[in-house]
Amino acid sequence: MFEKQMPEKPTRALIQSLLSDLFPICRSLTGDGVRATLRRLSKHVPLDVMEIPSGTRVFDWVVPWEWNIRDAHVKGPSGRKVIDFKKSNLHVVGYSVPIQKTMSLEQLQSKLHSLPDQPSAIPYVTSYYAKDWGFCLSHQERKKLRKGLYRVWIDSRLAPGSMTIGESVLRGDSDREILFSTYCCHPSMANNELSGPIVTLLMYRYLAGLPRRHFTYRFYFGPETIGALAYLSRRGAHLKKKMDAGFVVTCCGDRAPFTYKKVRRPDNVLDRAVLHVLKHRGKPFRVLDFFPTGSDDRQYASPGFNLPVGTLMRSMYGTYPEYHTSLDDCRFVTPESLYETALVYSRVVDALESDRAYLNLKPYGEPRLGKYGLYASLGASRVQSRRGRALRYVLNWSDGEHGLIEIAEKLGVPVWDLQPAVQDLIRAKLLRRIR
Repeated sequence: MFEKQMPEKPTRALIQSLLSDLFPICRSLTGDGVRATLRRLSKHVPLDVMEIPSGTRVFDWVVPWEWNIRDAHVKGPSGRKVIDFKKSNLHVVGYSVPIQKTMSLEQLQSKLHSLPDQPSAIPYVTSYYAKDWGFCLSHQERKKLRKGLYRVWIDSRLAPGSMTIGESVLRGDSDREILFSTYCCHPSMANNELSGPIVTLLMYRYLAGLPRRHFTYRFYFGPETIGALAYLSRRGAHLKKKMDAGFVVTCCGDRAPFTYKKVRRPDNVLDRAVLHVLKHRGKPFRVLDFFPTGSDDRQYASPGFNLPVGTLMRSMYGTYPEYHTSLDDCRFVTPESLYETALVYSRVVDALESDRAYLNLKPYGEPRLGKYGLYASLGASRVQSRRGRALRYVLNWSDGEHGLIEIAEKLGVPVWDLQPAVQDLIRAKLLRRIR
């Protein structure tokens, strides 16, 4: 399990290091911030980095111009900086065009964004597809602005370039695939942005450390929406043929109970595995049916692809007050919560890996277990009795039509508790895996 592959103390230290390194980076749909983020992640995940030129058509969308920003500020009538990009990269509207001018407070107000209901928070605002500019600040600071002339300066560059995405693949015994998709296109926000890449990185390390994998695992890191669409334009046909399950990994670092947003199509292995794991954790969780808004699951689940992708998160995007504000910082997420999230993901992966179908090789009547050295292990104790029930349930339902999770659900135990019984029956030549 995850604890063996990723000891808790070193893993939490790695999480803290990643948070510290990645949080200050100014990311957007394109630009050097995304590249710097992928370079940092690639120290732990070998990424195949792809540059997709501006102007590339991806379905009904077009990859935008590349945006980079070096500095920005607003100086008040006294000459003091009242808004400073260097203090928070959320202070500038994402994709702001360069500007240098002097204007009155009345003129400036139309370019300012704040949240009266959250007076201490700096909002996150973007203008990806319309050339514009603006500044964001807390409502507390906005109310302090006095009449007079303000000097506005944004040192940015918006020009043809490229969008950067990263991919990694871990091969398994099968060519059937499981996808982990996460995004790195938001500036300094910890839960909405960094929790996804960090947990995805931990899952890569966990899976790479397994002695054997049934599935092939594919990992995508890149911008949300336009990046996922570009990725689908390159890998969509392949995923339609090979993918059995996929996750959009986001908003998974706060302390809230887990929320699972289900797959669009009703009959899928992922929903069964996730709900099985959450139920056997014995802690509260929430389940939502698929809806076509939110994160990149709506791209993977668009009717033309209809891929089996779900979202396992903590507080769902858009539902917590810190969302898309400066309050979503490294105090809002914790290494402990991120570690726990990775642990739950590892349980789900283990369930998917375990969910094989088997065939009872002695299907006519119940086999005499003592003949195969299995009866003596049953005994009369409660533990031995549970083991006997597991052996008999696995044998009876292993008709080639029922997977191991389904059998575990019938018995009312976690699927990983059936593994010893399965291995005993295989060694006794009473059971054979068929898929």
